[in-house]
Amino acid sequence: MKWYQVTSTDIMKQINTTIAGLSPAERSQRLEENGSNKLQERKQLKPWQKVLKHFTDLLMLVLLAAAVLKAGTGEYVEGGIIFLVVVVNGLVGYWQERKAEESLDGLKQMMGQEIVVLIEGIKQTVSTEELVQGDIVALKAGDVVPADLRLIEVHDLLIEESILTGESEAAEKNTAVLAEEVPAGDQKNMAFSGTLVQTGSALGMVVETGDATEIGKINQALQSVQQQTTPLVKKIHQLNQQIFRGIIVLIIFLLFFTTFRYGMEWQLMFSAMIALVVAMIPEGLPAVLTMILSMGVKEMSEENAIIKSMPSVETLGSMTVICSDKTGTLTKNEMTVVNVATQKEARVLEIMNNCQELKLADDQVVADLKGNPTELALLHYVEDQDQTVTLKDVKSKIPFSSSYKYMATLHPEGGQAVVFVKGAPEVLLSKANLTKEEKRNWQKKASQFAQQGQRVLGFAFKEVSEKQELTHEALTDLTFAGLAGIIDPPKASAIQAVKDCQAAGIAVKMITGDHKDTAKAIGKEIGLKHTDTVLEGVEINQLSEEELAKQVQKVDVFARTTPEHKLRIVSALQANGEVVGMTGDGVNDAPALKKADIGIAMGIKGSEVSKQAADMVLADDNFHTIAKAVKEGRKIFDNLKKTINFFLPTALAQGLVVIFALLMNRPLPLTPIQILWVNMVTTITLSYALGFEKAGKDSMNRPPRAANEGILSAYSLFRVIYVSLLIMVPAYFLAMQFEGQALQQTILLQNIVLAQAVYMINCRELTNPSINKGLFQNRPLFLSLGILTVLQSAVLFLPIMQQWVGTTTLSGTQQLIVFANAALLFLIVEMEKGLTKRIVRSQSQTSSDLS
Repeated sequence: MKWYQVTSTDIMKQINTTIAGLSPAERSQRLEENGSNKLQERKQLKPWQKVLKHFTDLLMLVLLAAAVLKAGTGEYVEGGIIFLVVVVNGLVGYWQERKAEESLDGLKQMMGQEIVVLIEGIKQTVSTEELVQGDIVALKAGDVVPADLRLIEVHDLLIEESILTGESEAAEKNTAVLAEEVPAGDQKNMAFSGTLVQTGSALGMVVETGDATEIGKINQALQSVQQQTTPLVKKIHQLNQQIFRGIIVLIIFLLFFTTFRYGMEWQLMFSAMIALVVAMIPEGLPAVLTMILSMGVKEMSEENAIIKSMPSVETLGSMTVICSDKTGTLTKNEMTVVNVATQKEARVLEIMNNCQELKLADDQVVADLKGNPTELALLHYVEDQDQTVTLKDVKSKIPFSSSYKYMATLHPEGGQAVVFVKGAPEVLLSKANLTKEEKRNWQKKASQFAQQGQRVLGFAFKEVSEKQELTHEALTDLTFAGLAGIIDPPKASAIQAVKDCQAAGIAVKMITGDHKDTAKAIGKEIGLKHTDTVLEGVEINQLSEEELAKQVQKVDVFARTTPEHKLRIVSALQANGEVVGMTGDGVNDAPALKKADIGIAMGIKGSEVSKQAADMVLADDNFHTIAKAVKEGRKIFDNLKKTINFFLPTALAQGLVVIFALLMNRPLPLTPIQILWVNMVTTITLSYALGFEKAGKDSMNRPPRAANEGILSAYSLFRVIYVSLLIMVPAYFLAMQFEGQALQQTILLQNIVLAQAVYMINCRELTNPSINKGLFQNRPLFLSLGILTVLQSAVLFLPIMQQWVGTTTLSGTQQLIVFANAALLFLIVEMEKGLTKRIVRSQSQTSSDLS
């Protein structure tokens, strides 16, 4: 129902109420029939469901199955160890990645707790949840509007609606019926749930409650928006599926090959398959990835970027578009005087300082004042000037009203008096004593200010006798003093941030509820690329999803938008394959924040709803922090790739050891416990070191990676295969040169661990030399090598560890051979990287020459 298009009298008849309000019996009946004035809650997952969710990863399920099968055959120790590994990884994931769905709580906080209503003509205070359609609500300054109200009586009412509409200036309200269809920001005869009464008072009739309110509609949009799966999670799932398929193919092949070739016993085959599963699944990888992401979260918090969902850290690095709200995000959310044109500067400053209602004494600091944003802007401007301007006594005042569009004050001055007037330039110019040429010049200047998206105010004065009364009729023959252009200006840091993001290949788009001219002016000032065309909300309504998807690629400024428009714009960009970041601070931004691949809320001026719907909160409300976060996100993804490139060859090498033994009809060279020891000891030590690598020099000078780019490139797969062979083949044949199963297993175990240690250093750089200055800046790397040395020494020399893992002591000669084997691996990989880099550079040069 479009309540703003209907008279209050007709609405009263329609919903059966009166100016005196409802009776208690009628209120109770309506409350029972229609329900409470509160927002519907989505059913939340139970705690056990949240925990269980972290054990449903494909590879973790495979390991659980392996643990159960091991226990089923009576090997309880090995089964228990595998099960313990899975439980630890799952619990780490639960505690570090849990994210509460608190958006609904934030929305509830936007609604006041109690409000004054008329019940049979008597004012009573009731709970906001008990409001029903037809209640007559009394509003005063400081109240949070408790439901959507059709205003029926207004006294100088200003309501701050920026959280709902995106407009930085408080809306002046009236009771006049509107004939045309207009968005919420232009419905001047309505007061919306969750907005704040800034000044004045009013009576309003409740027309919508709960989910039917504008905030309720946003809540429904929030509930319907599905949380986006981050690119990292998608890539890890793909990697898990690839590993799982590879293991299944190998198991099937080995089952048939060994059965038909050797007729191997099923019990031995069963143990071999379990060993293969345990060897090839990098069970420590989820914990390591969680640790790297957690470190990123900590580092970002030190840069004032608070991450709520750890995978979102990596998403920042792949972001291709940032859709930003204007008010409070790119701009200061503070009206500011940016242009002044005057021939009587002193008088203009006097008018600004005295024709207002906020500052009452000269010793008051403007920063401590609250109220009308326009008056605050004028007072800030006066305070910033070098001239001393004092307050004059006020004899009388004509408050501002949209009906006559000015404010006037009368002040004693010497033996006479002076009238100060501020208001719409066209009104003051019509009352001023000016020639036609002078009037045209002022009109031209006002038009120039307006074209820059500024709200233009005129200033005039009139010297009168001491006995002059201040009336509307007395405001003639004014002396026009000057003009001021006021706007919510962009933050300097936001201008730099836009520049940095564009240099990193990230497009920036501004989506605002503000007017077209203002949005266009701000867009140009902050450096957006496509500002010639501005797409307004009414135009978006006329576009299909396909048409909008085409338009969003060519337009960087969107004006007069609603929450639904913002949601459609984000969806259209995602349909084009973009990885979308959305910034905002208002309730109206919440659905789009949740829909975006990464939602970014303002921490200081942002509403609680926007913070809770977002993935990241900027603690300093600084758009430039996003650029820092993008750099951190790219660094983290680089380190994740290095870590995965380190993990997989070592996991494959252990699997190849088992496969080779089966193909050659030999005993398993390593037991499942020994394989788990290798996996866990390197997970505890080596794997974490790569997470401390610094960002590359080119991290913010390269375009975002493609959304469909996998974690493993063709080159990475090549590295995985040949490095796993380099680890396994020499180690296996070296071990077989010695007598005794325990000695063979110990030599093989030591070979694999040392190979992993040197290969971890190789993985610091994909194609550049690993021994560089950065190596010595990564202190955790040396710490991890030290811890590895202690743990591995315990397995080699402590009797209790030897008995548990199944190892024995190695001689000095045997240790030396193992170390030489590891050093050879390091040198071969470094030579291959140098060769690969030269080949790639040569191919790039050839392509450049041909083009």
